[in-house]
Amino acid sequence: MLPPVSKIGPQRTTKNAQKLKLLPNPDPGEDGPDEESGRDVYSQFTRIKDPTARRDAARLGKADRDKLPRVTAYCTASSYRLDGLMKYLKGKMRTRGTAPKLFDECIYTPFSYGQPKSRRPSDSSDNDGHGLDEHEPPKKRERRYSDSALEVAEHANNRRDDLIDITTSAGDTTLENGESSIPNHTALEIDQPSPPSVSNLDFDTQVHTPEVFLFDYGTVVIWGMTLQQEQRFLKEISKFESEKLSEDDVQTENFNFYYTREYQARIYNDFISLREKKNYMTKLAISHALAQSVKTSLFEDLLTTTITITSPLPAEIALTGSIALSRRQIHQQIGQLFILRINIHLQGSVLDSPELMWAEPSLEPVYAAVRSYLEMDQRVGLLTERLSVIGDLLAVLKDQVGTKHGEYLEWIVIVLIAAEILVAAINIVVDLYAGVD
Repeated sequence: MLPPVSKIGPQRTTKNAQKLKLLPNPDPGEDGPDEESGRDVYSQFTRIKDPTARRDAARLGKADRDKLPRVTAYCTASSYRLDGLMKYLKGKMRTRGTAPKLFDECIYTPFSYGQPKSRRPSDSSDNDGHGLDEHEPPKKRERRYSDSALEVAEHANNRRDDLIDITTSAGDTTLENGESSIPNHTALEIDQPSPPSVSNLDFDTQVHTPEVFLFDYGTVVIWGMTLQQEQRFLKEISKFESEKLSEDDVQTENFNFYYTREYQARIYNDFISLREKKNYMTKLAISHALAQSVKTSLFEDLLTTTITITSPLPAEIALTGSIALSRRQIHQQIGQLFILRINIHLQGSVLDSPELMWAEPSLEPVYAAVRSYLEMDQRVGLLTERLSVIGDLLAVLKDQVGTKHGEYLEWIVIVLIAAEILVAAINIVVDLYAGVD
């Protein structure tokens, strides 16, 4: 079955600590808030002045995850063959509505298992990353969500009181199959027919077209698919995997997202709120951080497993002075430890800032905010410390190999000396018997 849930999972505290991270506005020319670090990050929740934002941050919980669109990051292989993936995705333009774009080590494309309408490739996106929705007629492009300044000013009080509250009981609205409704609006708003994504909704959970981001280091981030669709997609791209991971090693990061213009974009308790529905560049910056996090989870899992397996060796050396392993087994352990260190250190795009942040500096604050939420700096620091422990263990194993080899040579010399003594003794005995005769 695809894909199993990681046994250990990402080693970060934000799944339980209910940490809030505000996402800066990535629009070019607009300076976002300075990146916060340390204890200031954890106090952002108390500094949110908008009561709607504070209420949503407090009330969204695990019970609401099935009602909101999914964002899932998977690490399924050591790497993906991006050239083959580009050809495959370009061949799915008519059937899946794909429009693949290559950003250094990442491929972005919409991908729908529905029936996408025909469209011109030139309409797939603007220069600034705001793509047209494949399922939405061009005449409705201006009705994406409530972005009118007059409308916001006129209905601000009513919308903040009536914004969707998922966790409350009867009388509040609920989300069902990506649709939402808001009661207690004026009669004019209720009587006016409109699709689920009508502009007067401020809490939008509808996904017109899912989007995927594939990274060359074996991770994929999927926005807006169901679990069944995600498994189907992973099965389809499995033929482009290099060094496929076993089912027990596959790593996942599960998030949920929605759109609202009531307050600043943020991440809280693994819920992502966005303002721009069709700005895939913002999702690209977020996906970079998620992909790095899930890849780091794989390294954390492998390191934990390796340390667990090799931790008895130093104790055995302390008790007996040697390791009860053959020279071949010791060399195998050394090889595995070296492979682990090489994989972590040589995949610079996993642990460092991606090249895209240099080409698109407006996205760097968003990427840095998500990376901070995922505690990447702390986790990478812990990986480095554990790697130093692995290095010490490598030195001990090498000493053991040298010691065993020296002992082997010593035994050879002892056997040769014993053989020489035995031959000399035999010669003496033979000479004595020959002299007697």
